[in-house]
Amino acid sequence: MLIRNIGNRHQPYRGLTSEQVEINRQQHGANVLSHQERESWWKLYLEKFEDPVIRILAIAAIVALSAGAVKGEYTESIGIILAIILATTLAFVNEYKANQEFEILNQVYDDIQVRVIRDGIVTTIPRKEVVFGDLLYVEQGEEVPADGELIEAVSLLIDQSKITGESEPVQKYPNDSPEAQDALQGAYPIGNLYRGTLVDQGHGIFEVKAVGDSTEIGKLAIAVATVDSSGDTPLNLQLEKLSQLIGVVGLGVAGALFFALLLRGFLTGELNVTPQQGYFVALLIASVLVVLVPVWLPVLYDGLNLSGKEIDPPNWLEDSGLKGWVKTASAGCVLFALGIGVAQPLSLLPDSGQPWLPGDVGTALLQYFMVAVTIIVVAVPEGLPMSVTLSLAYSMRKMAASNNLVRRMHACETIGAATVICSDKTGTLTQNQMRVSEADFPSLQAKDPSDVAFAEALIAEAIAANSTADLERKPQEEHRVLGNVTEGALLLWLEGREFDYLPYRNNFQFTYQTSFSTEKKYMSTLGTSGVTEKDVIHVKGAPEIVLSYCSHILTANGEMPLEERETILAELKAFQQKGMRTLALAYEQLPNNLMQEEFQGLRHNLTWLGFVAIADPLRKEVPQAIQTCLKAGINIKVVTGDCAETALEIARQLGLWNPGDNEISPYTHLTGRNFRALDDEEASVAVRSLKVLSRAIPLDKLRLVQLLQNSGEVVAVTGDGTNDAAALKQARVGLAMGSGTAIAKEASDIILLDDSFQSIINAMIWGRSLYKNIQRFILFQLTINVAALGIALLGPFLGVALPLTVTQMLWVNLIMDTFAALALAAEPPQNEVIEEKPRNPSAFIISPSMVKNILAGGLSFLVFLIGFLLYLRQDDQMSLRELSIFFAVFVLLQFWNLFNARCLGSNQSAFKGILQNKGFLLVAATILLGQIAIVQFGGSVFRTVPLPGRDWLIIIASTSVVLWFGEIWRWFGRRTSNIN
Repeated sequence: MLIRNIGNRHQPYRGLTSEQVEINRQQHGANVLSHQERESWWKLYLEKFEDPVIRILAIAAIVALSAGAVKGEYTESIGIILAIILATTLAFVNEYKANQEFEILNQVYDDIQVRVIRDGIVTTIPRKEVVFGDLLYVEQGEEVPADGELIEAVSLLIDQSKITGESEPVQKYPNDSPEAQDALQGAYPIGNLYRGTLVDQGHGIFEVKAVGDSTEIGKLAIAVATVDSSGDTPLNLQLEKLSQLIGVVGLGVAGALFFALLLRGFLTGELNVTPQQGYFVALLIASVLVVLVPVWLPVLYDGLNLSGKEIDPPNWLEDSGLKGWVKTASAGCVLFALGIGVAQPLSLLPDSGQPWLPGDVGTALLQYFMVAVTIIVVAVPEGLPMSVTLSLAYSMRKMAASNNLVRRMHACETIGAATVICSDKTGTLTQNQMRVSEADFPSLQAKDPSDVAFAEALIAEAIAANSTADLERKPQEEHRVLGNVTEGALLLWLEGREFDYLPYRNNFQFTYQTSFSTEKKYMSTLGTSGVTEKDVIHVKGAPEIVLSYCSHILTANGEMPLEERETILAELKAFQQKGMRTLALAYEQLPNNLMQEEFQGLRHNLTWLGFVAIADPLRKEVPQAIQTCLKAGINIKVVTGDCAETALEIARQLGLWNPGDNEISPYTHLTGRNFRALDDEEASVAVRSLKVLSRAIPLDKLRLVQLLQNSGEVVAVTGDGTNDAAALKQARVGLAMGSGTAIAKEASDIILLDDSFQSIINAMIWGRSLYKNIQRFILFQLTINVAALGIALLGPFLGVALPLTVTQMLWVNLIMDTFAALALAAEPPQNEVIEEKPRNPSAFIISPSMVKNILAGGLSFLVFLIGFLLYLRQDDQMSLRELSIFFAVFVLLQFWNLFNARCLGSNQSAFKGILQNKGFLLVAATILLGQIAIVQFGGSVFRTVPLPGRDWLIIIASTSVVLWFGEIWRWFGRRTSNIN
């Protein structure tokens, strides 16, 4: 096609009238994609109460509130409620803010101006006002605002990578043109344009055939919205299991303690009742147990499930609302009434005048119940949801600072558990920017500098003059290609050799130019050369075609007859097999008197200049990042719409695939067509060894993710195009590029603002470190719980009914929980965690080594505290001073153990990097000073008396042995690992 400057020609199209615009808008809708309906803020907030630990905390709060109402003490219940509100509010605020930031990223998209022909006039309107039937004008660099059919096209190349994943632009022609009939048809008709694609070169006019949700991108957006992305995250599954364990242990110990106190009361005479009064006490306890069935029976089923016996609870127990409580309360009342009714004729109730329940017995039973409730409250670490939330929020903020915008808070942790990454190629692994990888110009090997200079100038002119692309140059920024990316790659290659293409283009006197077409497979420019100062024709195109028109070659020794065609073809084939695009350059010096009309096409008399091999280069950081993932045990699967050769070459460069892999498994590389031909059973086997999936359509990628997740993998998906959106949403973690489409970002959990694969590694480090921080808190908290529960359970049998009062226990519970959560949640990440293998998603959050530490630490504390309690009770009495000392010793043991908890999973010193975690130091100081203040000024509320400074020094120094023992143990660990 001949390209001429058409200037301001007469407008042959009328377009829609104003009336037709309104009619079409009513019939076909506006050109706006329906955004996924956002949940209201209050629904988003209520979702935070679905956390399993929050649920068990809520039950504990209700029990504590009920027991407190009887005695008039609400300290414990208020503390638990505050912990719930703090944790849920913090989680809500962070996620809400992230969603607001995401909205800002896309708010101006629909207001971009586009050119439209209406009433015979070219005007501009916001893209959201485009309607069905509009005639739109698009040119180089613009995004197509709606779907439509071409009416006119001049050298129109469209980048459809955002919907097909293919990196090569597609030449477009009107559907009724001869070129369209002859062109090779791809996934989409050659004469159609689609919303979201980019005009790479040329310009055109098209008629809008679909707007908004009716466009291809709109349909895909609706399909993405229907993808089920629900399902518990690995962390939620672990917290669910932990909450079940805590409920079983807490309720078990509480129940055992209540009945132990009951037995002790009867044996010691504290509960002095007649047989008839004993019957009434038993009936009362049984009736209360029936009323509390919704509390303890689900815990019993949890215990059976944890033991490996999968037994589903009855349907009526699933009704945990008000209706369920009314049923059990009614059943309890019926049992109580029946017990009284049966007892009357059988004389099982006390005689008239004798109380059915003596006052001192009722008070003792209430005290026993309060102690049991306190055990449940202590057993539930209300600091855990806060620790989880603080860790997630802290990671969320820090990840944003390192170019990871986290849209959904759970993704902070889930990315650390990823076992597979399904990565798009174009724009994710590669730069989506074509670059010259290899150049073969024989004349550049000349020995004479003047010959080299001539060859360089001729090649520079051949590239600059025979091109429609340009480079945008801005200070302190990389040059940006304007126009055809392949031609741009040649211009960038010249720039890399310090040749400015503009003088060569400006010094060339153009006669005419023919554009590249799929039929000819070459582009030519005729004019007077600024290098030879004679008429020349420069040709650029497919090497096999250009070579067929050549009779000579420009070598290091000058122009020679072309004899080594087979050698050149072999070299070209080698590059093509690597997935590179090859482009040849040739020229012919023409007779001065040759007129344009006489030149009817290429003659077979061209001189071969050479060829270039062009590829979409890898992002600089990707190879190292991929190797880091592989070392960390994370499998990488490349999924692309590109051809097999290109996909395999990229995988080879990344170290993911080599030709010998096909001998190990036939499934290491599959095309989309082959993958779709597999049934689910065979495909489930194939995805385990699959490394490269080429020529994939969006549904292939979605199916791959689903199959991997069904096999137990935690899948992360990276992508930047609309074609990636469904898989991004299906994955446990969807990672969209910041430069990606709005639909891809909407479907994602994390947006990589810098488009860097290295940011994924950083996110994984944060995710894995976050999980360890949660484990540190659990280790610390459960160690306290073992000691506290043991003391509460054994104390009454050692002659001390309450070694720690309810208020003291709640001080330990609330302060140590809350402050420990603050201290351990903000532990900075350690890069070493990325060298570890991914954790088993189904493995319990409390690892075997943690169990050993919890039992060893907790039981050691318990044995010491029992011995210390017996020592203080040598005279069979314990004064307030001795009880205050015991309380201080108990808390300070846990205070020093907080430092040990920092070192979970490593042999590093507790003091390493401690100055960088100022939050930890502040919390530690607050706990120490707070404990001293409680003892000195707590009085009757905390059952304490002031201690002299000498006692405090002794207590602090003696309890610090816990830390020094841990330091010595870790020192031996470091020494052993160094020797090995």
